[in-house]
Amino acid sequence: MLLTLLLRFVRYYTSSYRCWGNRACTCSIRSEPCGSLLNFYGGELIISKDWRVNEEIRAKEVRLISETGEQLGIVPIREALEMSLSKNQDLVEVAPSAKPPVCRFMDYGKFKFEQNKRDKEARKKQKIIAVKEVKMRPNIEDHDFQTKAKNARKFLLGGDKVKLTIMFKGRQITHPELGERLCIKLAEDLADISTVEKSPKVEGRNMTTIFVPKADIEKKEEA
Repeated sequence: MLLTLLLRFVRYYTSSYRCWGNRACTCSIRSEPCGSLLNFYGGELIISKDWRVNEEIRAKEVRLISETGEQLGIVPIREALEMSLSKNQDLVEVAPSAKPPVCRFMDYGKFKFEQNKRDKEARKKQKIIAVKEVKMRPNIEDHDFQTKAKNARKFLLGGDKVKLTIMFKGRQITHPELGERLCIKLAEDLADISTVEKSPKVEGRNMTTIFVPKADIEKKEEA
């Protein structure tokens, strides 16, 4: 039973392959033009699941748009498919919820390839802002404070946010002003490159505040 299902699965995908070199080809597996579930473009395999394409379109008639954006009116789906073959283009259902669905002629493999390329470029340019944490005790020594402040400055110059956590121990929690002083002191030390996004706040036995890089610092990093 499992082997039968596997064979059906393989047959479905292989029968949906469109020979890239000849769009109007007729595969030996099928007696009709190939589908476009699996497309090859530039040696890269693209699985097209976003829109229905060619024989995947189920509507009996569609509102047709040419590859240049010209409105071609409402035509039967079989006629639209024949037109796509004559134009050496794919028929893509771009608005399936419309009545009737809207389809457009396009080179779908090339379209997906270029879309994937644009998405990759966008992800490269997208800046991921992390939140780096710096921890201190209320009774921290001045030397240790300067070391923590230096680390916070490095994080901010790198474009990340900094979360300062003051950790109280025992009865120190009854003196929150000790933590506030450290928050203010660090804010003053970092005032040239950061602003306070979240004011000091007691959370359990900790006090936290968040610093963000100034806008001009972020622009310098992008440059």
